[in-house]
Amino acid sequence: MNDTHYRIVRTLRCKNLNVPGTLGLLTTAIGRAGAEIGNIETIHLGHHYTIRDIEIIVQSEDYLAQIIEEILKLHEVTVLQVRDDVLELHKGGKIKMVNTVPADSQESLSKVYTPGVAEVCRLILEEPDWKDTYTSIAHSVAIITDGTAVLGLGDIGPVAGMPVMEGKAALLYQLVGVSGIPILLATTDPDEIVATVKNIAPSFGGIHLEDIASPRCFTILERLQNELEVPVMHDDQQGTAVVTLAALLNACKHAEVALEDLTIGLIGLGAAGLAVGKYLLRYTGKPTLGTARTETSARRHAEHGGIPSSINEIMETADVIIATSGQSGLIEPSMVRKGQIIFALSNPYPEITPELAISAGAALATDGKTVNNLVGYPGIWRGTLDTKAREINFEMYRAASLAITDATSEGELLPSPIEQKVHLAVAHAVARAAMTSGAAQRQLDDDYFEDTSLETLPDGTYGI
Repeated sequence: MNDTHYRIVRTLRCKNLNVPGTLGLLTTAIGRAGAEIGNIETIHLGHHYTIRDIEIIVQSEDYLAQIIEEILKLHEVTVLQVRDDVLELHKGGKIKMVNTVPADSQESLSKVYTPGVAEVCRLILEEPDWKDTYTSIAHSVAIITDGTAVLGLGDIGPVAGMPVMEGKAALLYQLVGVSGIPILLATTDPDEIVATVKNIAPSFGGIHLEDIASPRCFTILERLQNELEVPVMHDDQQGTAVVTLAALLNACKHAEVALEDLTIGLIGLGAAGLAVGKYLLRYTGKPTLGTARTETSARRHAEHGGIPSSINEIMETADVIIATSGQSGLIEPSMVRKGQIIFALSNPYPEITPELAISAGAALATDGKTVNNLVGYPGIWRGTLDTKAREINFEMYRAASLAITDATSEGELLPSPIEQKVHLAVAHAVARAAMTSGAAQRQLDDDYFEDTSLETLPDGTYGI
């Protein structure tokens, strides 16, 4: 593991005597101990002393201890508090269930709960499709994980992976109004996972698989797609493939080349790598070169139309390198050929940093922090759920990629994931593709596509 990629952020609350030069002494001590300084905020400005919050970025807890030691040598400065703002933000969790209607009077209580709710239950009993209008099911997604492939941390278990699941849920709601419900599974057995998801599926409009390790994730996804009546997506597979294609199309624009004319090599054939390979084959009609650490992964790549290769052959012959190996520093600068496009997507430590790749001659290079699935999956889910699509097919994923590409500003590789207009464009594109491909069970009218927000949920209002 390369320590130069590891950073922790802490906030020091310091009390400084109002002696000229004290702040300079403090910042010098921080720099001398090897830290970078972020934001500085004045909390209190008094006659005798000043209190400031100073954000510092360090490589490890050991470096943090050295910084505190240096600061303690300054008689003019007192460290009042060392705060981890990330941990503070996560206190109590990042999501909660809230009412969409009040239940603050006897009258409203009788409508929200008994006796009024019985009328709605009878209606759904007689005609089950009314659940999409009168419950939250149609715009709720289960975010399922067993915690075996969480970020770059690996198999940390479902509970330790909960902050990631909460983050997914929070962003789904904030960006597209879809309720994401984290479901942590205390099993890694594919049969048990499939059975559990099938049993809870009636509560949700879709199933979002997350951070399930390869190769079990392939079997689980395929079985759930075949055995459920609601759409299923594995973000590490389809989500990564969608956003990677969008970024690659923009990279080709920047380099003034056609994607179909390029040789593409995949380094790493886990969930992300295999999905990208299959997706690019469907899009370009050309197979990708691929290399992996296991024969099983290489064989699976070949079964899906890929060409088995080696890392040296790929680096020597491919015009585009897409690395998802999870191995930091795997690509040496000496392996880079002039003019290559390099996507080193392993998080949090890429196979080669963009800076090193560019200095070695790459025409364009990026990492997994830039090629972020968040640009894709919220809009994919919103468009899928709005049309009540039975599945998320290739045409819908392809439409999502092209919508992301079209929403990208000139000179950028991908748009900002917090731009609402990006998710609106993806949702609309996916909804159109669902209708034209036959996956949609709800046909949406022109007013839906003219709506410039994602605040209104289709309850039949936009139906044709």
